[in-house]
Amino acid sequence: MFWLGQHSAAEALAATPPAASVVPRAVVARGELAADERNNIDVFKSASPSVVHITTLERAASLFSIDATQVPRGTGTGFMWDDHGHIVTNFHVIQGGNGARVTLSDNSTYSASLVGVFPDRDLAVLRIDAPAAKLKAIAVGQSSNLLVGQKVYAIGNPFGLDQTLTTGIVSALNREIESVTRRPIRGAIQTDAAINPGNSGGPLLDSAGRLIGINTAIYSPSGGSAGIGFAIPVDEVNRIVPRLIRDGRLIRPSLGISAAPPEFNRALGLPAGVAIVEVAPGSTAAEAGLRPFRRSERGVVSGDLITAIDRQPVTTLESMLDQFERRQPGDAVTLQLWRDGAHVELRVRLGQSE
Repeated sequence: MFWLGQHSAAEALAATPPAASVVPRAVVARGELAADERNNIDVFKSASPSVVHITTLERAASLFSIDATQVPRGTGTGFMWDDHGHIVTNFHVIQGGNGARVTLSDNSTYSASLVGVFPDRDLAVLRIDAPAAKLKAIAVGQSSNLLVGQKVYAIGNPFGLDQTLTTGIVSALNREIESVTRRPIRGAIQTDAAINPGNSGGPLLDSAGRLIGINTAIYSPSGGSAGIGFAIPVDEVNRIVPRLIRDGRLIRPSLGISAAPPEFNRALGLPAGVAIVEVAPGSTAAEAGLRPFRRSERGVVSGDLITAIDRQPVTTLESMLDQFERRQPGDAVTLQLWRDGAHVELRVRLGQSE
């Protein structure tokens, strides 16, 4: 039985026109890649072999055994600093872990050892033992001559997605961000290149494929990219990393003094600077004749106030420490002092902090 409007299968087939042959659509030629596309590709090809995926590990005890195993704890990004296997990343990427694995761009994986850290600048150096052919050091650029509006590239592992390239511009310069130790990181590069969890420790590159910063932090109410990311400038990285490789830590120069809090200056009506309240015996400060503030028998308070180092203004203890970090123990500096209402200069050789 057929319902109204139905036909037999034979009738239906007879009424159907011959089907056209199944042929894919013709491909339209695209022509040459645009210049900016070609540059994107060139930068990625050049830099991506230097970028690594870092997996931090922690020990997990088994309920059924006295043994503990290493299990993944977190992920981040790093890059090859040299052809000796040194990997640079953020300190917060490896913080709290007790081991790390490094996966290269060809998916080979190596155990990493810790070489050195400087938490105040959120920097860490690892090392892997890999064949020399796999160790491609990243090209290092300069951050002091960056301009707002320059094109930048970020390569990293956002959310564990290896070898992801994003692009943007330098949005601003000389930003200040906070390190894991609450010390300020000054001179940070602001960019709108998409940076997400997992990008930390990865390179920020210029259009020549050179390292200009380390992607470190984002401003985001949601936790994802909001177009506001920050990178530690490469000039700072290039100053610190060789010292971490050599010493395992940043050995700060020291004068051997104790400084008063800012309230001290305000209470005594002193100008901006670092008021010395103690000079360690045998220190370079003692040898140079620096004087701590003391109250005389007549009730007059006098001492030395450091106002500049090599003509670079010192307004707070923080600014003095920043200047020390740019120098090494044994360096000679000229201190500009305010002493008893007069300006005095002293030549001092920096000691080593304990």
